[in-house]
Amino acid sequence: MESARTGLTTAIEKIEIRNATVPVYANVTAKPVVAAQEIRDLLIRQLTHPVRWEESVVNMAADGASVFIEIGPGKVLQGLVKRINPAVETRGYETLNDILVSGKR
Repeated sequence: MESARTGLTTAIEKIEIRNATVPVYANVTAKPVVAAQEIRDLLIRQLTHPVRWEESVVNMAADGASVFIEIGPGKVLQGLVKRINPAVETRGYETLNDILVSGKR
């Protein structure tokens, strides 16, 4: 993936990234980030670094997250989250329509 770094860096440098209003957990660090420049740097770093999924879930739960939502087909991530922390709630939405319908309840 190192060969794709230059192209990704160029593409990410062209887009506007603002400070996050809600912390974003970075794959590279498994920690929350809000600063735009740090988000930009970590997006590039994640291309060639391992995803720290389990640590991310543990940290999010420790920071107060109690509901994890998977968007897309299947329930793989919901299952992984439940194995990491059985106390949290998981939900899944496969399509945009599923999200819209759930919001009308």
